[in-house]
Amino acid sequence: MSFSIDPRLPLTAEVQRIGGEEIEKVVAFLDSARDSPEKGLHNARKRIKALRSLLRLVRPGDEAFCRAENDRFREMSKSIAGPRQATALIETIDRLIADFPEDADNAGLAGIRAMLARHRASIAYGEAGLGATLDAAVTECRAAVDALDTLSLPDNPDDAADILAEGALTTLRRARKGLELSRERGGAEDFHELRKAVKTHAAHLSLLRKLWPAPVRPRRERADLLGESLGELHDVLVMRALIEMRETPFDGAEPKHLVRLLKRSEKALRKLCIAGAEELFEDKSKRGARKLARTFRNDRAEDRATPDPETTGEQ
Repeated sequence: MSFSIDPRLPLTAEVQRIGGEEIEKVVAFLDSARDSPEKGLHNARKRIKALRSLLRLVRPGDEAFCRAENDRFREMSKSIAGPRQATALIETIDRLIADFPEDADNAGLAGIRAMLARHRASIAYGEAGLGATLDAAVTECRAAVDALDTLSLPDNPDDAADILAEGALTTLRRARKGLELSRERGGAEDFHELRKAVKTHAAHLSLLRKLWPAPVRPRRERADLLGESLGELHDVLVMRALIEMRETPFDGAEPKHLVRLLKRSEKALRKLCIAGAEELFEDKSKRGARKLARTFRNDRAEDRATPDPETTGEQ
């Protein structure tokens, strides 16, 4: 099956199907993390983000359920984060080396990278260890599967259409607010909120690709690229904050050459992200989200109007 809502089927059943499939993927990645922690946990967290995006899309239909399950998956993601920030710091250094090769030696980036690699190796998954952390996450996944059976969304086409439209619009409003604050204040948290909204919107485009009235693939590609750029900016801002606050692993002398490169990268990424968000979240995206409700209703109406061969005697 696919990570996409079929408008011909009851909404509750579709959300349960997609949610169940995604939870099984999370469990599979958690199991693979026992042998390959970095890759397995990274993939598990990506699927958890997809699950949380699904919950945000249908939240207007069952507020209590979606809030509780979103909390469950948020805490689960935190529990398996492990050395992810340390890995992000290493990836940031790798991008600086690629973007500023002429300055890499003067900034001592190779030595900083080696230091960050040692730091990542020293990070543990709590006193219980990785195995216990994975076991606890799998247990939560099984509980989430059981919880899915209690989900009850309106399956009437008109009501289901309104739920999907409102869920999509809520994320679009959040993205536009993040864009506005990123432009006006430009704080790290502003860009982080914009990034989360962009990631959620990208997932919603996949979930609604049979309903979204505009070409979905180009918009999804732009959203993915913007999400990547915002992720890179986030990593740069995190590294700068750690250096400024003298926090581990940057609790020694300030690496001034590295700071200069980070500022250059940050300046370019800020411009790139603002431009990409302005292009993606113009007013027509809001009209598109409203049109999807009509598309959903029309598809369901056509489905109801199509004779069933088994009841009409057709073979």
